[in-house]
Amino acid sequence: MVLAEIEKNPMEKIMITISEFKKKRYVDLRVYFMNDEMEWRPTKKGITIAPDLIDQVIDALKRAKEEFEK
Repeated sequence: MVLAEIEKNPMEKIMITISEFKKKRYVDLRVYFMNDEMEWRPTKKGITIAPDLIDQVIDALKRAKEEFEK
């Protein structure tokens, strides 16, 4: 399930999805690139987050945002 697509540049985007692995669900943030056939393909660049860590990641991202807004 795709939750969001964030454009990095015309040839790359970050896809945020819900995925399943070994019957467990995760949030996956992955960089995708446009291949020669004009299809979006995943790269190895990304992170998979277990549901119990989502709040910690969100809190850290909020702190990072606050730092950039200073």
